[in-house]
Amino acid sequence: MATERSRISMSRPRYPTILFDLDGTLTDPYLGVTRTFAHALGIVGRPLPDETILRSWIGPPIQHSLRSYLGDAALATQTLQLYRERYHVAGMYENQVYPGIPELLQTLQLAGAQLYVATSKLIGPARGVLEHFGLAAFFTGVVGSTPDERISTKSEVVGAVLEMMAPTARTNSVLVGDTIYDIEGARAHALPCIAVSYGYGTIDSLKAAEPRAIAHSVDELYPLLLED
Repeated sequence: MATERSRISMSRPRYPTILFDLDGTLTDPYLGVTRTFAHALGIVGRPLPDETILRSWIGPPIQHSLRSYLGDAALATQTLQLYRERYHVAGMYENQVYPGIPELLQTLQLAGAQLYVATSKLIGPARGVLEHFGLAAFFTGVVGSTPDERISTKSEVVGAVLEMMAPTARTNSVLVGDTIYDIEGARAHALPCIAVSYGYGTIDSLKAAEPRAIAHSVDELYPLLLED
C-alpha cells in the first residue's frame, strides 16, 4: 500500500478544488453526538430516540431534526442550547478521524488541490474538531452553519464556500460527502458529488440520489480524486 500511495502522490488532482463534508466523511462523530443528545434530551425530560433515528441526525442541521422529533419549536430551541453547551466542552472531542483521512488530505494538498470543508455542523465546533485532530492545516477555508441560522442547509454552506473561491476555481469543483444532503447541496450549485458509503447515509439513499460516484472506503477515494 505504501508503494501505491507513493505512486499516487505523484498524480494530479482530477478536481483543482475539493470540498469535504466533515461528520461521516472526515471524522466519525457518533459517540460525542449521541452522548450529547442523551444529555440534552434527558434534561428536558424526553427520551433518546433509537439508533436509526440518531444516525439520521448526523449530517443535516441539528435544529431541524430536533424540531421534527420534539414537535415543539420552543422546546427544540432549549434542547439545542443544552446540546451546544455540552458539545462545545466535551462532545466535539469524543470523535474519531477515519483511518487514512490525514494521508489522503496530505496527498491531495501535495498534488496541488485546494481543499475546503463544507459542513452543516456549527462553525465553531467544526473548526475546533479540525484543530484538535490536526486536520486544519490541510484546508484553505472552512464553512459551517451559523448560530443565527443565516447559513444552515448544505446548499447554503456550499454556496458560502463558492463565494470564497475565485470564479475559475468554481468551474471544476467537487464535493465529497456521506449523505443525500451533500449530494443535493452540491447539485443545487451544479457541482458533482462523490459519496462515501462508510458514513451515515444508507447505500440505497446514496444510489437513489445519483452522485457522480460512490466510494466504499477512504482508499477508494484516491483514484476518484487523483489521476496519473
